[in-house]
Amino acid sequence: MDNAIVKAVEASLNVKQTILSDEAFLQRIQNVADIMTEALKSGHRILWCGNGGSAADAQHLAAELSGRFYFDRPPLNSEALHCNTSYLTAVANDYGYDLIYSRMIDGACKPGDVLVGISTSGNSKNILNAFCKARELGVTTVAFTGATGGQMADLADVLLNVPSTDTPRIQESHIMIGHIICELVEKTMFPRP
Repeated sequence: MDNAIVKAVEASLNVKQTILSDEAFLQRIQNVADIMTEALKSGHRILWCGNGGSAADAQHLAAELSGRFYFDRPPLNSEALHCNTSYLTAVANDYGYDLIYSRMIDGACKPGDVLVGISTSGNSKNILNAFCKARELGVTTVAFTGATGGQMADLADVLLNVPSTDTPRIQESHIMIGHIICELVEKTMFPRP
């Protein structure tokens, strides 16, 4: 067996073990679930954005809420902002890629909505612009980043900065954290006996 396989699995486990032993981090995960639950109960939306693999993660996690996670229940108002390719390409062409999310936030969001930005570096310009616009509008921002939080650390209402600088390990933890949040939201929104 290739030693690279063992090293990759061990590295992923080490990042997750560090998260598991950080009570403050675990509390921030709970806080995000609570913020999302309250927003949804009040008729607000959960919006997600990212680039590349993080866009795929954004779409995946939005679908867990808008579709279903563990059990059949009514859909929740959650979507990824990059899924309208006509909008995305038009705005990127006419205004620039850095404004694709902020323009959508400006047109679609209201106070009480929640915006989740996923960026391993925490420095994605289009997400930074979206967070600035969200702040202007009273939209709560949640940042999924790597260890430093990048520039998003100063703009996020809640920072979930995975304790790693290795992009694949960060992304693996983003999905784990996102799944936990979706599970908590679903369980709280639709209590079962």
